[in-house]
Order: sequence, then C-alpha cells, then structure tokens
Amino acid sequence: MDFGNMIGDSFEYAKEAVVGKWNQWLMLVIATIIFGIPLAGYSLKVLRGEKPAPEVADWGTLFIDGIKYLIISIIWMIPAMIVMFLTVGMTAFGAMSGDPTAAIAAMSGMMAGLLVFFIVLIITLLFEIIGVIRFARTGSMGEAFNFGAILETIGKIGWGSYIIALIVLMIVGVVFGIIVSIIMMIPILGWIIYLCLIAPWTLFVSRYICQMYDSVGA
Repeated sequence: MDFGNMIGDSFEYAKEAVVGKWNQWLMLVIATIIFGIPLAGYSLKVLRGEKPAPEVADWGTLFIDGIKYLIISIIWMIPAMIVMFLTVGMTAFGAMSGDPTAAIAAMSGMMAGLLVFFIVLIITLLFEIIGVIRFARTGSMGEAFNFGAILETIGKIGWGSYIIALIVLMIVGVVFGIIVSIIMMIPILGWIIYLCLIAPWTLFVSRYICQMYDSVGA
C-alpha cells in the first residue's frame, strides 16, 4: 500500500472538488452547517469510488443516506458506550458510599474501565470503517454489520497494513488539527475558514479510506 500516493491522490481529489468550484464549495458548507448530515451522505458517494468528486445534488438522498450513516455509527458505538456507562456508574456508586476504601477502589476501577473503553472503541472503529464502506457500496445497512465479510476484507488488506494506514491518516489529521487550531485564533474569520475546511477534510478522509478499501480489489 503506497501511503504517500494515497495521501497525494486524496489531497488532489479534495482540492479539485472545491477549488475553482465555489458554488459546489458553498453547497458543501451548507451541508456541513445542517448538522453535517447531508455531508455524511455526500461522503458515501466518495466511498463508492466516484471520481472526480460528484456534484452536490439530490439533497433528499443526501439527508437519508446521512441519517443511515449516523444510525450505523451509533450502533457501532453501543459496545463502547455500555463500557463507559458501567464505568461511570460504578465510580459514582463507590464515591457516594462514604467509604474511603470503596472510593479508592472505584477510582482504580474507573481507570481500568477507561482503558477497556478505549480498547473497545478502537476495535469497533476498525470494524465500523469497513462496515460503512460496505454500506456505501451495497446500499444495505445490514452489510455494515456483516462481521464475516468485514473480517475477510480486513484480512485481504492485512491487519498490519490496515492499522498502519489508519495511523498515517491519524498523523495527517493531527497536522490538520494543528493548522486549524492556529487558524481559529483569528477572530471571527478563523471560525469561518474552519467551517469552510470541514468539507474538504471530509472528502480527503473518505477518498483515502476508499483507496485503502480498493487496494486489494475489495
């Protein structure tokens, strides 16, 4: 997997989608403002492998697909949220018991619970990414939770290559986040620029993940 080429292609894809196409960029900003739901729906078009980036049209479909995307993400978050709720509940119970020993044990349990939470979150995220692409490609929400097919796809990509690809994307995300943080220090204008950058970043990420999925003819 050529990570450098994937990053370069994703950057060009996002740039060509908005630079010089101010009307489309404006539509994407509007899609971002509306709770990001139409933008999520639009990102599914990118995940389907549409190149160049498609026009922002058929808002009804974008809304419906965006809502489905949101539902899929929430369902995948359930295991991690259960761990979090149990951790918070047990910690609160121990803290309110009035017993110092129980309070200390509760704090230790909270640290262990948070560790389990992050582990579960990372594992589910690895599955969710491929699941969302399967939904984008098939149009079936059930395919977003087809564990067998998801495992098979990750196996073809290679767990090592898959994780490294996501780490590379995370590093790029950190750089992007630093740049955005600096921009947002500019009063008013910084927030406007930030709002305008959300859609291109979303396109970049979606295109990068799409290439990762297609790298093995998935």
